[in-house]
Order: sequence, then structure tokens, then C-alpha cells
Amino acid sequence: MTITPEQRITLHGFNNLTKSLSFNMYDICYTKTKEEREAYIEYIDEQYNSDRLTAILKNVSDIIGAHVLNVAQQDYVPQGASVTVLISEGPIVEVPNDSYAESPGPLPESVVIQLDKSHITVHTYPEYHPDEGISTFRADIDVSTCGEISPLKALHYLTHSFDTDIMTIDYRVRGFTRDMNGHKLFIDHDIASIQNYIPDEVRNQYDMIDVNVYQENIFHTKCKLKQFDLDNYLFGYTKESLSEKEQQNISTRLKIEMDEIYYGKNMT
Repeated sequence: MTITPEQRITLHGFNNLTKSLSFNMYDICYTKTKEEREAYIEYIDEQYNSDRLTAILKNVSDIIGAHVLNVAQQDYVPQGASVTVLISEGPIVEVPNDSYAESPGPLPESVVIQLDKSHITVHTYPEYHPDEGISTFRADIDVSTCGEISPLKALHYLTHSFDTDIMTIDYRVRGFTRDMNGHKLFIDHDIASIQNYIPDEVRNQYDMIDVNVYQENIFHTKCKLKQFDLDNYLFGYTKESLSEKEQQNISTRLKIEMDEIYYGKNMT
């Protein structure tokens, strides 16, 4: 089904489609000692505390043109944070011409897009390997909307907001809405791939896999950073302080960790 802004279908009542975007990001770090691991987790908790996460979710709300009705936020002990934002339809200053286009959404400062009642949540999960050699930070963000505009328009900003080694992105459309003749519409926009909502400069940095079930309106994309520089994965020092053998061993461990997360299975 192809619908352009100039070919809007008149609906019978409210657009009842539910569109959900799940954005999962992973940051991996090598922490050789308990002190390094604790310092990394403290750094992550400071960088992604509930106040900063709330600011990110409020920007997401702005991008999709929503009013924030309520914010619940919590920093956990010993680590982690959660934020839930309840939002409603925001005022429409201008309906964008590309509201149905498969293209990256805007960053803040250039945002006016319609949204109906919805919610946005984020939860963070710092964790580490039992031998303390690998530390991983994961953030899960869910954007659920009812109505016309897809939350995929917030994906550009989310990839812009997190320093991420691996991204797992899910998008699905549920329910149906009716036109004036009672004909059901199970999706109200064309979509071939989540990748089309990610800017080229970001896509070029990642290896990507799509697993899509088009007849069920389910879309799944996994992304893993292409370039590997060990210095980006050491916390508090550089690879020059390590022997060549140590660099090789640490690099191997980090790459296995990333591959296991990317492919969703343990590897020997």
C-alpha cells in the first residue's frame, strides 16, 4: 500500500494502529581489575543517570511532537536507571511532507511531527563477566505510539545519543484501523527495512543484518560496529601499556563478546 501526504485515506474514527520501536544498545569495555570494573560502572552510571535519560526521552517526545504528561525516573543501587514518560498528542505546527517516507528522522531543533497517545521507557543494565575481564552496558528504549506517525522517526536521534558498539532494533505494527467503507488497514505506511531510517553516515559504520516478516509487519535489524580499535575498549589506559600478546588476547576476548551479542549465541 502506497500512501502519500497528498493521498490521505479518510478513516472511520481514530487511527487505532499501535506502532512500537525497541532500541537496544550495547557498549563493551575491557576491565582488567576489580577497580577498573568499578570505575567503569561508576562512569556509566554518571553518564547515563536518570536525569540524562529523562532529557533524552523528552527530546524523543519533541521529535515525535508529543506533550509529556508524566515522568517517573529512578536511579538504582548498586547501578542502573529507569525512566518512563507518558505522552499525549502534541500541537501540530506543520505536518511534514515526508511523514510517510522511509528516511532518517530529524535531530532536535528541527522537529514537528504528529503523534497520538503513547509512552516511552528506558532501562539500563550495567554488568560484567565473572572474571571481571569484560564489562557491558546495555540500554533498552521502547517507544510506543498510537496513530499516524511511526516512532521510527526518533531512531536517528537515538543512534546519535548513545556511543554504541552493537544495536538491536525491532519495529512492529499491531491492530488495525478502518476506512469509511469499513475496510481494515493493518499498516498505514510502506516500509522495506529499518535501515532506511538510519542515516548513511551511521549505516556505513556498521555491519547490518535484517530479519523481517513483512506479512506480519515485524521488522528486525542488528548492527555491529565495523572498525575495531583496542584503545576504544580500554578504560583508563591505552594499548601502548600492554604487550603485543596482551593486546591480542584482549582483542580476541572483546571480539568474541561482540559476536556473541550480535549473533545471540555463545561461542567457543
